[in-house]
Amino acid sequence: MTGAEPSLSCASCALCALRSRRRVAALLAATMVAPALAQEGVQPDVGRTSRFTKLVSADQVESAALQQYRQMLREAAQQKALGPADHPQVVRLRAIAQRIIPFTPPWNVRAAQWQWEVNLIGSKTLNAFCLPGGKIVFYSGLLRQLQLSDAEVALIMGHEMAHALREHARERIGKTAATRIGAGLLSALLGLGEAGNALLDMGSQLLTLKFSREDESEADIVGMELAARAGYDPRAGVSLWNKMIEASKSAPPQFLSSHPSGPTRVADIEAKLPKVLPLYEKAPRPEKVYAPPPEAGEKKAG
Repeated sequence: MTGAEPSLSCASCALCALRSRRRVAALLAATMVAPALAQEGVQPDVGRTSRFTKLVSADQVESAALQQYRQMLREAAQQKALGPADHPQVVRLRAIAQRIIPFTPPWNVRAAQWQWEVNLIGSKTLNAFCLPGGKIVFYSGLLRQLQLSDAEVALIMGHEMAHALREHARERIGKTAATRIGAGLLSALLGLGEAGNALLDMGSQLLTLKFSREDESEADIVGMELAARAGYDPRAGVSLWNKMIEASKSAPPQFLSSHPSGPTRVADIEAKLPKVLPLYEKAPRPEKVYAPPPEAGEKKAG
């Protein structure tokens, strides 16, 4: 019996030593991998989803967005302003979107089930948007007047997709609901009437919402990452916003209505480039490069 004890003790020590070595190895691996993961992209720079999104269901917001989107397309079609599927700029927009869409689920798990769509509406308006649920619209004036390159289009598209992925519209509607609920409860307590909890007209709200500057800045950096992963040079953000600054000298584009000022925007983009350029450098490049529309000529969906 006594002869066996040292053997058991040695076996135990050997096992402890093995476990210790494994723990050290795991710790070393973690310290080597974790910083690499943290440095990959801009996700660590983006905050958590706002708690206000919990006040309204994603399904409800996306359903309202779909109804509004379909109505918009019907009206554009009636005015012969809806770009057909074979229109060169529609083909271009959809090709760029198809490269970006696979990189959206890490930002929102619902995005994998969204029925993404991209359409072009003929208008001098310098604007684009993505409604909740992945419904993207570009106005031809934005493409034509600014003569956007594919990379610049990708950055705008990524920016607008980021608003949907980060559920900024749902957050803003949630805040509105919270304000109405709070006011309604106060009225009820004071005997001033029924609680003000009428259903929100979300469809119309989605087209008139003004995002906060924090939302816009967040959409910028998420959009840069999406574009970079899709193979579009994020440095085009600098030329894009310089074009926006130039366009705003005559009349501020709707796209700039709530955005940080041009110089601030360019500085923010340049500050994030070190994080997204490595993603771009590793990404496969698009097989085809598209040209912007002619500066004059087509009046409808050009």
